[in-house]
Amino acid sequence: MPNASAFERLPCRPQVRVTVFVEGAPVEMQAHDSAAAAVLAAGLLPSRTTPAGDSPRAPYCLMGACFECLVEIDGAPNQQGCMIPVRDGMRIRRQYGARDMHGEGPHGDA
Repeated sequence: MPNASAFERLPCRPQVRVTVFVEGAPVEMQAHDSAAAAVLAAGLLPSRTTPAGDSPRAPYCLMGACFECLVEIDGAPNQQGCMIPVRDGMRIRRQYGARDMHGEGPHGDA
């Protein structure tokens, strides 16, 4: 998937590349990037909605303070995407509204 966002990577020495899947679409990232960076690179906005009111949210501070980057990673909900480095084959999905104790979304999806 081409870079669908306005974010441009600064030049740096070559890094190991990995492929992650954001909402099922492959996105090539550098191994030191975060899951939240993959969401932004894929242009996936909003990346979640709030439990109260379904307000759209997206990664914001990218340092673990605001919790706006919550996504589902490899089937586990409520993951702080900015704090989790990507790894080859990682699957990242949007998180809609409130999650129940069993990890299911508001529509019964896992």
